[in-house]
Amino acid sequence: MTTTQPDPAAGAAVKAADRAHVFHSWSAQGLIDPLPIAGAEGSYMWDYEGNRYLDFSSQLVNTNIGHQHPKVVAAIQEQAGKLCTLAPGFAVDVRSEAARLIAERTPGDLDKIFFTNGGAEAVENAVRMARLHTGRSKVLSTYRSYHGATAAAINLTGDPRRWASDTASAGVVHFWGPFLYRSPFHAENEHQECERALRHLEDTIAFEGPQSIAAIILETIPGTAGIMVPPPGYLAGVREICDRYGIVFILDEVMAGFGRTGRWFAADHFDVTPDLMTFAKGVNSGYVPLGGVAISAEIAATFDKRPYPGGLTYSGHPLACASAVATINAMAEERIVENAAEIGEKIIGPALQDIAERHPSVGEVRGMGVFWALELVRNRETHEPLVPYNASGADNAPMAEFAAACKERGLWPFVNMNRTHVVPPCTVTETEAKEGLAALDEALTAADAHTV
Repeated sequence: MTTTQPDPAAGAAVKAADRAHVFHSWSAQGLIDPLPIAGAEGSYMWDYEGNRYLDFSSQLVNTNIGHQHPKVVAAIQEQAGKLCTLAPGFAVDVRSEAARLIAERTPGDLDKIFFTNGGAEAVENAVRMARLHTGRSKVLSTYRSYHGATAAAINLTGDPRRWASDTASAGVVHFWGPFLYRSPFHAENEHQECERALRHLEDTIAFEGPQSIAAIILETIPGTAGIMVPPPGYLAGVREICDRYGIVFILDEVMAGFGRTGRWFAADHFDVTPDLMTFAKGVNSGYVPLGGVAISAEIAATFDKRPYPGGLTYSGHPLACASAVATINAMAEERIVENAAEIGEKIIGPALQDIAERHPSVGEVRGMGVFWALELVRNRETHEPLVPYNASGADNAPMAEFAAACKERGLWPFVNMNRTHVVPPCTVTETEAKEGLAALDEALTAADAHTV
């Protein structure tokens, strides 16, 4: 692995320029302390002080193929030498090939691909397509969800990041999805949770008026909100409800797609085909911004003679599409999706269960592939979260201490509210996974100190 020699002066210069000019997302600008990163490769990144971190966050759960994969880097360089950019209205070989490779892997007849720059724009356009296709306006989405930060996507989002921008006028209705550990339905098992969640959804539809609802959008497996794997039968039940009322079913696979769960798409685990599917992140591991919507034949036909009123200057950007082609081909050739499944089943899953038995701060372990969450609690009996919902400042101290303990041990964690997510690249090796899990095991003693 290539690493740079420690150069604190260079790191200080990078940080000074950042603080002088960069406005960071989701942050109070005067309260953050961004870490200057000198480089990254595979499952690791390192700073200018010479500290190396095992990336158990995959950045924002998007570097599925790891950092600096040589085949993807080479493809970007080759495409840059050939054709850097071209407007979306032209036919370009690399754009067509990226669309073909994606369509080959999407379920059912999701064979037309509309490219965007990322996941939020994919959600925006999927919702627009659903509304135009149905002639209806309302869209239903769950609490405990994240769909992006643009206008419609942030209103669809079901976590506190929505609050500052929620106008309550975007035609969005939220409902409760299944989550047995914190069941809003007082369920005692997965069967009850599924049955009651579907009944709740039907009741919501009835009171909102089925004739007014264009779409239901769900993250196939909610990501940032907690990696809650839906109970058996739930997604199939939603599909049936959508069919009965003529509602478009949208699955958001921005985080769960492209190998993260041990299948090309999380929908493959549930044998469900939506009408529209959004993707981004893992399609090219974020090497160049890219996202999109996979569209069913029926919805695509709506726009055969009628123009689709949407577009982006950089839709299907050649550099992004070249990186997607290289990523998908490398994932297939190197069995990266299969690796994610095997590491999850044989290494991560069993190790996390063992860790949970020894740490009173771990209330629940859930996930699949390289997509896992630990629910951290003060009290296992009551399920009281380690920190309050949407905690900040002093209230969030236990999670901050846990995150710091991870970093001290060379592990870069993904933390959100009272959870830590175990989401390394899909390329993670058995040795790397065990290294990270050992560091996580040690760091959890910081969380244990706050249990009762």
